[in-house]
Amino acid sequence: MSYVTKTLFGALALFICCLQIADASLDCEGKFPNLVTDICWSCMFPVKFGSGSMSISASSGQEDTPDPGGSPICACGISPGLKISFWEPIRHADVVRKPFCMSALGGVELNPGFNAPHGTHGKRDNTDKNSFYQAHWYVDPVLVILGALLDSPCLEQTSFDVAYMTEFDPLWNDDELTGILNPDSFLFGNIVARLACGADCVASTAGFGSNTLFWCAGCQGAMYPLNGHVASHIGGVQASSLIVSRMIAKMHREGLMWAASGDAGMCGYYPQMLMDKTNYKYQMHFPVAQDKINGRCCQPLGRTTILWGAGKEIPAAGEDFAYMIFRKRNCCQGAF
Repeated sequence: MSYVTKTLFGALALFICCLQIADASLDCEGKFPNLVTDICWSCMFPVKFGSGSMSISASSGQEDTPDPGGSPICACGISPGLKISFWEPIRHADVVRKPFCMSALGGVELNPGFNAPHGTHGKRDNTDKNSFYQAHWYVDPVLVILGALLDSPCLEQTSFDVAYMTEFDPLWNDDELTGILNPDSFLFGNIVARLACGADCVASTAGFGSNTLFWCAGCQGAMYPLNGHVASHIGGVQASSLIVSRMIAKMHREGLMWAASGDAGMCGYYPQMLMDKTNYKYQMHFPVAQDKINGRCCQPLGRTTILWGAGKEIPAAGEDFAYMIFRKRNCCQGAF
């Protein structure tokens, strides 16, 4: 055997060994959320009745969006009711490095019998750091599960379900294939469109993001492409928050998530192919349950992670993330 052949075999063996060590070190981390201490229940507030003159607020400063004005009385068909609005906790999202790692289910690792792309961290041209994550989408209407206000038709009457896993989605790891789902992304791959996202960062940090700048995910980066590739990875909290925003947008684009706010939501849910960013707030519950910042323990999509994300990423033990997602609900209570 020649010297060159021996060298090649040695390099190949070293490469395989390194891959095995890297794969073994990538553990699946997670925990079941404690429904008392890990869920930010104050994010449901304010709860408003009628035209908004009557409200219940757990604490001051909870952010909200405008509600339909006019009469406090509403009707669905011939059935009258009273207008009500609140923020309903309805979904969980995992953002993980290891495929089939279910962080929100206590760190359970599934084995479907085939491989999927692992999460990565790297550098492009030795400058910008980039990353890739897998994500999981859980239907989790915790208010119904807890039995709270069970007789209210304004709550989503569904059961817990693992509704979407990106490991089974061929679009999630391919920028070109993702263009099938969002062909409009080609319009915003330029410097002018990206510079405009600075305004969305300011808006989402001060309040809610701008729907005019729908291709932006605030301070987290670009909403497109709707897949797991993060072109500018600043930290795990920032990157996972971007993935959460993309997952919500992706679910809307695929018709798997419907809107529930405004006049159109009074009598039920309605399809919304282009996500309304002002309809959502979210909070981290793994690896560290989010603490209150300025009286709040959740934030709109796109808000900077500088304050609320500090200390939320833990090397090795806390580099996978799980989030609770709240959706704005306007409803005609009593009209069903």
